[in-house]
Amino acid sequence: MPWLSALKDTARSGLTVERATLEPLVTLRAATGIALVMALMLGFGTPALAVSSAFGAFAAGLATFQRSWRPRPVLALGVAVGLAVSTFLGYLAAYSHVVFVLLLAVWTLLAGMAWAVGPVSGLVATQTVAVMLVTVTLPTSVAGAAEHAALIAFGGVVQALLIVLFPIRPWGRQRDALADALAAEADYARRLRHDPTARFDPQPLMEARSAAELTPRQARNRPRQLGGPRGLAERLRPVLAALADPVVGAPAEGPERDRARDLLGAAASVLDSVARSIRWGRPVRLSPEALAVLQVPEEGPVLSGAARRSAYRLIALLGDVVDQSDKPVRTARRAGEHRHLLRPSVPRLVPVALRAVRREARWSSPVGRHAVRVAVVASVGYVLGAALPLGHGYWAPMASVMIMRPDFGQTYSRGVARFVGTLIGVLLGAGLAALLHPDPYICAALAVVCVGLLYLLMGTGYIVASACIGAYVVFLLGIVGEGWSQTVQARVALTLLGGLLAMAAYAVFPIWETARLRDRLADWLDANGAYCLAVLDAYARPADHRTRRLRDALLDSRAARAAWEETAERALKEPVRHRGISRTAERAADAALATMGRVTMLMEAHVPDRDAPPSPHAGTFAAALREALPDAVAAVRERRALAWPGPRAAVDGWYAAEGDRGVAVRGAELLVDALDELAEALSPGPGGRNRAARRT
Repeated sequence: MPWLSALKDTARSGLTVERATLEPLVTLRAATGIALVMALMLGFGTPALAVSSAFGAFAAGLATFQRSWRPRPVLALGVAVGLAVSTFLGYLAAYSHVVFVLLLAVWTLLAGMAWAVGPVSGLVATQTVAVMLVTVTLPTSVAGAAEHAALIAFGGVVQALLIVLFPIRPWGRQRDALADALAAEADYARRLRHDPTARFDPQPLMEARSAAELTPRQARNRPRQLGGPRGLAERLRPVLAALADPVVGAPAEGPERDRARDLLGAAASVLDSVARSIRWGRPVRLSPEALAVLQVPEEGPVLSGAARRSAYRLIALLGDVVDQSDKPVRTARRAGEHRHLLRPSVPRLVPVALRAVRREARWSSPVGRHAVRVAVVASVGYVLGAALPLGHGYWAPMASVMIMRPDFGQTYSRGVARFVGTLIGVLLGAGLAALLHPDPYICAALAVVCVGLLYLLMGTGYIVASACIGAYVVFLLGIVGEGWSQTVQARVALTLLGGLLAMAAYAVFPIWETARLRDRLADWLDANGAYCLAVLDAYARPADHRTRRLRDALLDSRAARAAWEETAERALKEPVRHRGISRTAERAADAALATMGRVTMLMEAHVPDRDAPPSPHAGTFAAALREALPDAVAAVRERRALAWPGPRAAVDGWYAAEGDRGVAVRGAELLVDALDELAEALSPGPGGRNRAARRT
């Protein structure tokens, strides 16, 4: 889109205030941690020490609100250690502007690369840069450096202790993730009643899988309700789709369709009940009407063929979901064999993080370019801020670092929100300071109130968070006697400077997601093809079927689809024209690959038992697809025309031999149709684009 439209869209998204679920008790605990450390330092130390300790408690509390599946005390302690190290190094280098700028550039580069590990790691690393920038205004002796670093670490330790001593809804995020996955399945079942080909967003299942990854210590303490339903929810999705599909399930009209709709509605009711039970840790309460529907009618089964098999599987899986959410689940079958997904402990996370950083340490990587970009901007911002006669020159690079993200949309939307929110927060804080003329203790109390509002309203949008931070800084500086009038002028001007530097850096040195669309699409086709081949091999050689291979292929396909959708969403906000794939072709290709994945899932729902006879035609089709897939993936990347003569010929031969007499052959026909649609959508020239436009 044009630059003007892109800027308007990003500004609008940055200024949007959303409704969010509030966590008042967790907010109260985190704000109490800040109040405790500030009170101790004001009572037994100095205002400057109170400000230092508040930095650690504030950043540790902020990190514990992020969506991470690690224990909250571990996050708080990790932030405390990172802040202490960055503070100590910043103090040691603050004696010389040249040395400090070099340290800032290196540290910011490493903080930018931390986004390769994950968003929480990136946020924590960004916080360490912000604290390092603040430390240049404080004493520079080695003893003073160690003292302030220890106090900042102390603030994080206090937050961790409060989490341990006053646990609020332990495992709440994991419960919510699993409950959301089951609720998404319930919603999917309801939509299938009216739209048998409804699309399903796998993101809740992906979140639930991430939440189920546990360290050995977590596995010993995991609540019984979180042990089994997730895997069953994964198996439910293809069964629900197979029952509803008019081609391989119940007919489009008639008594069988009515029975299928009743079963889907009952499944949705049961899944909602289990989701509520898991979310709040209560017994499962099922509707009598739903239980009646899930019984075989007295006059006998209504469904027939593949639809009947799907119905029986659905009823059995729903019974297992209810049982496993009500009964204790063993964490291990025997010594050394765990039933949970392993997450590396903090010491073992170090080599994993190093490998992730090494993968992204290349010029073509968005994370690598982001690290270089933010390091340059932070260094330039610090030099400019120090040269301006405003004081607090570190606010300019700090604003840049807090704003910048690896993608265009977030960087620009956060830049607008940061400036507007800071302006509002600083003006409100300065207005209160001018009216009340508070002493250090009142300033500390008002700072705690601002932080509490930040924690409480964090999910509503970055503009609200920036406003709370702006007011918090006014009162925090008031503790050490900074005048509010100077704070307003310097904070607003330097925040504007930092935001402009961040935006200009992305405009001058971008890495557009739009240019990566074809690569992401090719990755999705490759992963979908591997998933399809795993299912076809199960039909061709049932005795050699391995559930783990199917599962891994499905997860790879799902991850590739999520990467494509994330890239496509970011590309929509970028002020660049398409690079080899138009928006119309993009939508048509998305629909074709989504259909390919859905059809493969339907075939998976009816994978034959190990003692079933092999299907040689399935093996022939798999061989043809396996041969054609690598060239097709390369053609998508290289903007060449696609063609599927081999798979089409194999399906035609299969149909000629068996006719329309099975889920496998019907699924194979639908797969080739989806591949042909993909070829039409991506075919070069106006013909392919016009055909894609007619379909969409």
